[in-house]
Amino acid sequence: MIELELGVKSDPIIYRYSFDWLFDLMREEGVKYLQLGTFFELYFLPDRYFLELREKAEKRGIIIRSLFSAYRELGGFLSLDPAQEKVAFRNYLRLMEIAHLLGASSCGACMGAIPRDRLGIRKEAIENYLRRAKELLHWGYDLGLRCFTLEPMSCYAEPPCSKEEVRYIGETLARYHRENPQSTCAFGFCADVSHGWADEEEKVLEDNLSYFAATFPYLWEFHFKNTDHLFHETFGFEPENLSRGIVDARRIRTLILENQALIPQKHLVGYLELPGPKLGRDYSDKLLGRMLRESLRHLKREFLES
Repeated sequence: MIELELGVKSDPIIYRYSFDWLFDLMREEGVKYLQLGTFFELYFLPDRYFLELREKAEKRGIIIRSLFSAYRELGGFLSLDPAQEKVAFRNYLRLMEIAHLLGASSCGACMGAIPRDRLGIRKEAIENYLRRAKELLHWGYDLGLRCFTLEPMSCYAEPPCSKEEVRYIGETLARYHRENPQSTCAFGFCADVSHGWADEEEKVLEDNLSYFAATFPYLWEFHFKNTDHLFHETFGFEPENLSRGIVDARRIRTLILENQALIPQKHLVGYLELPGPKLGRDYSDKLLGRMLRESLRHLKREFLES
């Protein structure tokens, strides 16, 4: 039987509140799993910073289970530019080192973005990512990580964006791990229940539910946020947002439970990933606490307790 859990991704507190503030809020709301999102300074901070952050979390009963990008800063493998690729690989290695320091079992990022004026390189760029990702699976194993993760996205310039690409990428990297079980960590998707794909004419090519389900044979964890029918805006599960959103947490629960035999991860965490209110305004920053609490309470009721 799969065990469902709820967590929080740290993105909306960055440059707004401290980790102490977030850990206290999580403890008060009875949510213990954190996915640490990247921020600009993260790759350059000393090891000591992350050991102290882990200690702060553990003192409050918070487990930093995952580390994942908050931006598209690790997209150098798609650029086919040697300088950008070198930086991406170096920063991926640092990301893995940080995950190890935090005691996280996984880390990863979205693949990145291909410039829209260079979409002709898309196929070659994906293959380059796969080649470098295979190298990273070995590094992950050496650092004691259980899984290296990737997030399916919502547009053609940011692969994967379709069920077919999810299956191809997932199977390519999962097969490589099966062939090298003694020297690679696993590969898995960090999916997002609000992601789908609408083309330039606003035609929906991938709805969010079937797209999410396509990740199940390779699913490691996922992001929980709300969106509209074109996947244009993202927001939370506060009472004022429920009527305009398409993400039904109870339906997500049912979809997972009905297909749990497909999912390799039997302790599955969905991380609330809020964009948060407008950053850097006295009248809006103060709203984040309420938004987190109301969204977490909704998800606990509809996803965990339904």
